Amino acid sequence: MKGLLYCSYSNFVMKNNSASDKTNEFEILLTLSNAIAGARQRADLWEIVTEQLLEKFGARYYTICLINEDALTHTPFLYSAEKKIRSVTGINPVLHEQHPIKDGLFDHAIATGEPVIFDMQSLIKRKDIPPYIIHWYNSSVKELMMIRICNGKEPKGVLYLYSVQVNSFSKHQSGLLKGIANQLGTGISNILANEKIERQLKEISKYKTKLEQENSYLKEEWIKERHLLGNVIGNSAAMKEVYDFVSKVAASDTTVLISGETGTGKEIIAHQVHNLSPRRNKLMIKVNCAAIPANLVESELFGHEKGSFTGATEKRNGKFELANNSTLFLDEVGELPLEVQAKLLRALQEKEIERIGGQSVIKVNVRIIAATNKNLEEEVAAGRFRSDLYYRLNVFPISLPPLRERKEDIPELVSFFINQYSTNTGRKISGIAPKVLKKLMSYSWPGNIRELEHLIERTVLLSTTPEITDVSLPGRNRFLSGVAGTEMQVLSLEDVEREYILKVIKLSKGRISGPNGAAAKLQLPSTTLISKMQKLGIRKEHFIARNDGNE
Repeated sequence: MKGLLYCSYSNFVMKNNSASDKTNEFEILLTLSNAIAGARQRADLWEIVTEQLLEKFGARYYTICLINEDALTHTPFLYSAEKKIRSVTGINPVLHEQHPIKDGLFDHAIATGEPVIFDMQSLIKRKDIPPYIIHWYNSSVKELMMIRICNGKEPKGVLYLYSVQVNSFSKHQSGLLKGIANQLGTGISNILANEKIERQLKEISKYKTKLEQENSYLKEEWIKERHLLGNVIGNSAAMKEVYDFVSKVAASDTTVLISGETGTGKEIIAHQVHNLSPRRNKLMIKVNCAAIPANLVESELFGHEKGSFTGATEKRNGKFELANNSTLFLDEVGELPLEVQAKLLRALQEKEIERIGGQSVIKVNVRIIAATNKNLEEEVAAGRFRSDLYYRLNVFPISLPPLRERKEDIPELVSFFINQYSTNTGRKISGIAPKVLKKLMSYSWPGNIRELEHLIERTVLLSTTPEITDVSLPGRNRFLSGVAGTEMQVLSLEDVEREYILKVIKLSKGRISGPNGAAAKLQLPSTTLISKMQKLGIRKEHFIARNDGNE
């Protein structure tokens, strides 16, 4: 880095070369040298130059510029207060953010090493004059002095001095000016080094915070994993089949797709697969695809570089990098946006990722376990899930039975949850009455094991006796349809709209427009209905198939 100080003078005294003047110059240099040596920030140096240097030499303005690391340009480093200069000259003291070193003046001062004085009236007539000199001339500056700034023998820049009066500068002060310029070079180097250290400390602090957050996440996942390991309960035939599948696939790196209704324990089975695999010594990383905003899913999975989008204030590693040489559990994978599905497919096929805004490919060794409570085949047919990604995930499917199909496991599950929540709450609950257990066995459990767990937790908290003698089951009409044991399907608004439009098209015998078409029945313009159908993924073969009895 090389620097430059612009400074204007209203008066420049001390024009004789007497012994007393030499003593005075020495005292000035010593005072300023001590002050500059103690400067650690730009504000410190700004105060010294503004309040001491300008006062000693009668200067009005100044600017310090530094040569950039490219060794081709220079930029301002320090200068007089902007408001002060604007009030007098009407111009900005920083007349250029970056200027070439060979601008006709700067390189000359660097090469000369001695103070160079210019009359602005003559200087302005030169063809190679830089634009900022014209601005100073137009603001009534009459005279310019330049002197090189060095740190030791290494040139750091040039000191420009401006005056609004003629004959303000004298070469008799060259010794003093050179001494001050060299001290400025040393002081500037110290400040730049201090600023670099401060930037590094900020980066270290930033990465420390990031590591602390990642460690916190990993600890939470580890605690959760330890808790989940003991929660695989049930000896029903359906669950024995699940255990058999887990034991057969765990030792490989095969992708596993776990399906089942909400609350059936898909995450627990994913942990079992991971903890029976060769990757068990590393933590399984989990991503809940349904809990992340659509615009952040890609960043969550693959990470991003600093500045890659608004809000990306630092580089972030995604879950794929965090799960390298381990297992990545994609919970609710059916909720992924289509555009992210394509990038996930590439990551699975190529075993490599790219951060958002990144320029390089990152190789990853990740075992994928995905889970969903949706029928992905229906999602593929509806155009909401990529068929190629579905086949890539569905290598080894494991289907978890709902609790209503494994009711023989309910007594063991109830006993486990009673013991767990009795211990957690400090209550002494010894068991459950047979009639209550029978009541639990007769319930259809639309929320599956999760619903049973929460019910037992609530019952333990409310119980006043050593034995649970009653439970408060939710009303059946809240969960069930008119047919006993049948779970009412809860649809999204988009699904409801899609199904309703398909039914109206069926009633219209496949007609969209016209007096008897579906658009007329729905009181919509046919173009609007067609647009909605495209948005909802409704194609001709869907409602034709329904008219053929494949509803």
